[in-house]
Amino acid sequence: MTASAAAPGGHPVLDALNDVLPGIAARAEEIERARQLPADIARMLIETGVFKLCVPAALGGQEAHPLVLMRAIETASCADGSTGWNVMIGATSGTTAAYLAPDVARLIHGDASAVTGGIFAPRGKAVRDGDNWRVSGHWQWASGNSHCHWMKAGCVAWEEGRPRMVREGVPEVLTVYVPRERIAFDDNWHTSGLCGTGSCDMRIDDVVVPASHAVSLTRDRPRVDGPLYRFPVFGLLALGCGVVALGIARGAIEDLRTLAGAKVPALSRRPLAERAGTQSDIARAEALVRSARAFVVEAITVAWEQAARGAEIGVEDRMALRLAATHATEAAAKAVDICYTLAGGTSVYRASSLQRRFRDVHVVTQHMMVAPPSYELAGRVLVGLPTDASML
Repeated sequence: MTASAAAPGGHPVLDALNDVLPGIAARAEEIERARQLPADIARMLIETGVFKLCVPAALGGQEAHPLVLMRAIETASCADGSTGWNVMIGATSGTTAAYLAPDVARLIHGDASAVTGGIFAPRGKAVRDGDNWRVSGHWQWASGNSHCHWMKAGCVAWEEGRPRMVREGVPEVLTVYVPRERIAFDDNWHTSGLCGTGSCDMRIDDVVVPASHAVSLTRDRPRVDGPLYRFPVFGLLALGCGVVALGIARGAIEDLRTLAGAKVPALSRRPLAERAGTQSDIARAEALVRSARAFVVEAITVAWEQAARGAEIGVEDRMALRLAATHATEAAAKAVDICYTLAGGTSVYRASSLQRRFRDVHVVTQHMMVAPPSYELAGRVLVGLPTDASML
């Protein structure tokens, strides 16, 4: 078993991250006002190596166990939801380096400070032009673009004036790397939550991209052989979203524990912590988060064991990854709602960390990888119906 296949213990990236997160947590309001990570915070995160967790070791990356990735995203999200989301996007984006030719992968991912991001949704058009693609499109949710060097854009592949079809009714979708300086970004990220993620729209207008800078995540095989790259790309992304939600919920529970011991509600002589309702409800929130987290760990462990021995991860186990991620998001939102409600009037103020966590977690629930329709995809597998497994 390789080092990357072994079950994780401590990890230097986690240690480095834990050193900087308290200072980042103290600046959560500043991050929210900036609507993106301030440059010095992005630089601190880059220096921890967290954005290299999924980059192949041959490129100087960590090629880490998914549970290390999960803990990094979770602790960052507990400190600040927007920071956690940026960590998730930048870290999981490194997996696609394994699909690129070695010289291209080194060009894009080889620098120690290089960070990538992007959107997989095929909202663009890539028209074949000899050895190149001509790329145009408009994408939402370009998270973390301010500290990225390259962005990926999901595109439908076109040849000879029409979409290139994989099979009847299904066009080929490419993930195309484009340098940040060739992209226009709309300053339109004004949202209820995850305000500091910089997830504005991006536009590309007829940019010529070498064919070697485009990959198909549903048809191409990774060029790097390792357990991490046998792990489902979309499963990893969905889990990242779910774990952001779990980290936000953990932060909300800790906020409430602190508040409950100090706050004496109006018309009461007892601290909030001494109320039976507080005790039972915070216990429910704790159970929601712990049980959802356990499902995530179980799903990752089962899939990873197969990947580590070189086996193909089966459809049911890939389904479990997506199901665990969606369930984690839903459970985390319920837990945050409990904490927000228990805090009473305190939580309605803009300066309240509980208010920010409430807004952040409910934005996570709207992401396509963990939104309620994901249950339908899992349900089709569970009842034995024919299922397009390309997004599992």
